[in-house]
Amino acid sequence: MQLTLWSYEGPPHIGAMRLAASMKGVHLVLHAPQGDTYADLLFTMIERRPQRPPVSYTTFQARELGTDTAELVKTTIQQTYDRFKPSVLMVGESCTAELIQDQPGALAQGMGLPVPVLPLELPAYARKENWGANETFYQLIRGLLRSRVPAPGSERELRAEGARPKANLLGASSLGFRCRDDVVEVTRLLDSVGVDVNVVAPLGASPEDLLRIPEADFNVCMYPEIADQSCHWLERMFGQPMVKTVPIGIGATRDFLHEVGRAAGIEIDTTKDPIWSRMPWYSRSVDSTYLTGKRVFIFADATHAVAAARIAAEELGFTVVGLGTYAREFARDVREAAKRYGVDPLITDDYLEVEARVAEVQPELVLGTQMERHIAKRLGVPCAVISAPVHIQDFPSRYAPQMGFEGANVIFDTWVHPLMMGLEEHLITMFREDFEFHDAATPSHLGPGTRKTQSEDAEPAAAEQAARADDAVMAWAPEAEQELKKIPFFVRGKARRNTERFAEECGIQTITVETLYDAKAHFGR
Repeated sequence: MQLTLWSYEGPPHIGAMRLAASMKGVHLVLHAPQGDTYADLLFTMIERRPQRPPVSYTTFQARELGTDTAELVKTTIQQTYDRFKPSVLMVGESCTAELIQDQPGALAQGMGLPVPVLPLELPAYARKENWGANETFYQLIRGLLRSRVPAPGSERELRAEGARPKANLLGASSLGFRCRDDVVEVTRLLDSVGVDVNVVAPLGASPEDLLRIPEADFNVCMYPEIADQSCHWLERMFGQPMVKTVPIGIGATRDFLHEVGRAAGIEIDTTKDPIWSRMPWYSRSVDSTYLTGKRVFIFADATHAVAAARIAAEELGFTVVGLGTYAREFARDVREAAKRYGVDPLITDDYLEVEARVAEVQPELVLGTQMERHIAKRLGVPCAVISAPVHIQDFPSRYAPQMGFEGANVIFDTWVHPLMMGLEEHLITMFREDFEFHDAATPSHLGPGTRKTQSEDAEPAAAEQAARADDAVMAWAPEAEQELKKIPFFVRGKARRNTERFAEECGIQTITVETLYDAKAHFGR
């Protein structure tokens, strides 16, 4: 294993923890040494959960390695069942305990507990956290539904005439990115086209809920990193179609609704602009046109990275200059997207490689995880977080989905605001010598009466500046006039005055495009 300061994913037993913490009536017993007992820290501090995660540990110590640690495993499992009475007991081991080869899952199965016992075999030195969550969810669904698989050749029962289609939303989990709000938004989206939600899993589901999964007409794979294996198995065994499109962004949400219509066998009209999304209007408005062509670098899990690239290129008019992921299991999807946008894909779990690529391409906006937030801060580049792993500030109390039409509004605000703030700071720097913006200027909200207390030199300086302006009238070359019109209207007048002032100080009679940019550089120093 590689020692590192930061890690995009933990070992696979963290994924199993996430599944256990997502569900009700499920408990995880982890064979782990003292020191690997950090589930409370992950879920109560980062995710700010109101209750402790359902995870128990054997917490063996060094002095116990020479004794019977298998007996310690059985004792812990029995005590856990007696105390928590779960409906399903999952048993696994941490990466350290894997080396001891006590096989806690097999030990648990031989104890004769009155509930289903799911042994987890998660190779800690070959796989990572998302794979562990995906595999655990798959094993849980398969273990509970195996006895209910219909006989080969049998056909699914058709829903009653006039009944609304039903869908399962699969993949939302604890420690995911905005999963709670995405579930609400996708439920609302499906309801708007006449589809009911049957089961949401694993987030908030119980083992009894998982037994109801075959009752739905189709499955929505909301987060492929967690649910794609389960969705494929359900499609094979129960004949449930899988909706693969992840509805992040306006275009993807419309594609999602079309795919839902095909899976549910209903007609869905998505030709009109959605009435509750303002992103299409904002992205075409005057305030956004000067953001066109902004260079953006994207690095996240595969689902959010590919979705972000599409939104950036097709819906906001940005230029994608970098695209990558730490999720090697989904590297093919990212490579295909990178080819579409003409950039080299970056598939790595080393944040130093990501930092080097960001420094190389010099983007104007970074979209990534909490690691890219730190990288962008060091490099002085605006950043927006779009994917796990994240920290406390990315589990907001407010409603902030990423999916659906409301998610598009949230994305627009999240991505554009860092660029707006960067523009504001640049303009203040550019015009800091202006009489309204210099350091000694009184804030405008204090009123004109306060300005009389400024330095006595202010009025003579202003009068002198006006006199100079009257003495000489600058000529503007046609190309320079056209370039000036590209500057936002609310600062165009100040840009003209500052450029003419610079030209006068340099003895320039005709202002060209070069003069305009020289003035910009001069006042930006």
